[in-house]
This record gives sequence, C-alpha cells and structure tokens, in this order.
Amino acid sequence: MNSVSENRGLPPSPYTKLLFCTDFSENADHAFRYAVDMACRRPGCQLILLHVIPEPEAQFWKTYIYEVDDVDEKAKHDIDEKIDRDYRPLVPDGITFRVEMSVGKDYVRILEFAEANAVDLIVLGRHGHTAFGRMLFGNVASKVVHQARCPVLVVPLDPPAQS
Repeated sequence: MNSVSENRGLPPSPYTKLLFCTDFSENADHAFRYAVDMACRRPGCQLILLHVIPEPEAQFWKTYIYEVDDVDEKAKHDIDEKIDRDYRPLVPDGITFRVEMSVGKDYVRILEFAEANAVDLIVLGRHGHTAFGRMLFGNVASKVVHQARCPVLVVPLDPPAQS
C-alpha cells in the first residue's frame, strides 16, 4: 500500500480508526473537514461519526418529551437526513465511513465508545451552536481531552491566521 507517509520515508500512521463527534453545530461541521482530511491521508483508515443524543435526566421530562407518537423515529430520520446531506458528500470514495448514534451523557458516551471500539484518535469541535451549547460542548471537549485514553484533536471554529 502506497501512502503519503511511506512516500516520505516516515513510519505508517498509528491512526487507523478516527472517531469524529458531532453536535451538528457550525464548529462540528468545520471539525469534520479536519477528520476527513486526516482519514484521506491514512490509507485503510476508518472514519466513524458519532452523535450522542442527550437523554433527559429527570424521568418526568423524559416521559413528557417522548409522549408524542413516533418522536424517536422522527428524530432518527432527521439526524440521518442531516448526515446524508451535510456529511456523507464530503467523504471521498475509498474512505470507510460509519455512522453511530448513542443516547446518554455526551462525554461519557464518547469516552465509552472510543474505548469499546479501540479508537486511535478523537476529533471534535470546541463549541456548540448556542451560547449555552458553546459552554456545554466546550465542557464536553475539555472532559474528553482530560479523560480519553487516546489522543484528541479539538478544532476551534476560527483557526489562527497563517503568517
């Protein structure tokens, strides 16, 4: 197999399984481009997209939210549609791309998934899509960075200017 790193005499990349985590924010969309670029530079690399659906902590709210018929099915359909529209077209042919969803506490599910699937690198954006979301997703990124057993790439929305 001929890869960029082999052409330069560098050792093969240790990153063969990349986990990209999304909350569907603008920053997550931006970070996905980094994940795709990394996967393209690593022949045989698998790119996994993980979206964690927050589960209401209070049983009362869970019952209230899921009261509407087929709400789970509609939510899954909407998520699948967004992935098909905004993410899949960016993945070139030849890249193994897999989509996973989980329900629960975001950073906990990310860490559990990474561990259970022997992920080599986690890629995520630093902020969410609202002020509240920025606080939460920044908090998620921080917790993942501090607790992950593998390297983590946290991508800011506005990368520093090139000099």
